[in-house]
Amino acid sequence: MKGHGLGNDYLVLEARTCGFRLTPAAVRLICDRHRGAGSDGIALHEPSRTADARMRILNPDGSEAQKSGNGARIFALYLRRHGLPGLKRYRIETAGGMIEARFHGGLITVEMGAATFASRALPMRGAPREAVRERLAVGGRTLTFTGVSVGNPHAVFYMKRLDPALLRRLGPLIERHRLFPERTNVQFARVISRSRVEAIIWERGAGETQASGSSSCAVAAAGRRLGLLGDRVTVVMPGGTLAIGVDAAWRLTMTGPAVEVATGVLASDLLRRLAR
Repeated sequence: MKGHGLGNDYLVLEARTCGFRLTPAAVRLICDRHRGAGSDGIALHEPSRTADARMRILNPDGSEAQKSGNGARIFALYLRRHGLPGLKRYRIETAGGMIEARFHGGLITVEMGAATFASRALPMRGAPREAVRERLAVGGRTLTFTGVSVGNPHAVFYMKRLDPALLRRLGPLIERHRLFPERTNVQFARVISRSRVEAIIWERGAGETQASGSSSCAVAAAGRRLGLLGDRVTVVMPGGTLAIGVDAAWRLTMTGPAVEVATGVLASDLLRRLAR
């Protein structure tokens, strides 16, 4: 199944029937928008001994991510319609921890686990610390960010004005900065009010994206930690909005839509190339 969450699209593949090895080269070809099926990543459905299903997130560059918020909503929609129909709530195992998705009123709420600002959790180089108001020299500028792990790593930069051109220039440099040995997702954010924030996103392994669920969670958590936002926040991105809750223990909930685009099989011409 192909689906999207606010323009951030994923292909859900069945591990038991895909019939080929999902090497990094194979993932890159499948996600290629000109030579493959085209997507911002793959959500691979695998069996789980501890949950209803296991979801592996494969980035379009062939790397693997621990967690994806938009991917989780699309994956939950797939389970409800095609994989394990009939349930209103799904427990999903991910590399970034257990999550739970439930359906209500045409939207999907995902319990995303807890945020942490511990530098070792991202991870970041240097002495163990809380990665709040860190300074980073990059691309001829010195910027301030807050590091957040929500099962995957994020560097959130609060700014007075958002500049997509600056994100495109600095995003790849920050993603691969030596401070982050496993790379990082990057968000530029601007406070609109205590309950509303605007964000643009550079995703690790994917580049600039229209929207991101885990990034929205990181933006909301960082904003609350900095005293800029309350515990219920609407995150506005180019692709649309998500509602994020952050409780006193930094547990996160994300509510938003997921849309099914198409279902089908990969054609034999593509499968022959994937088998090489």
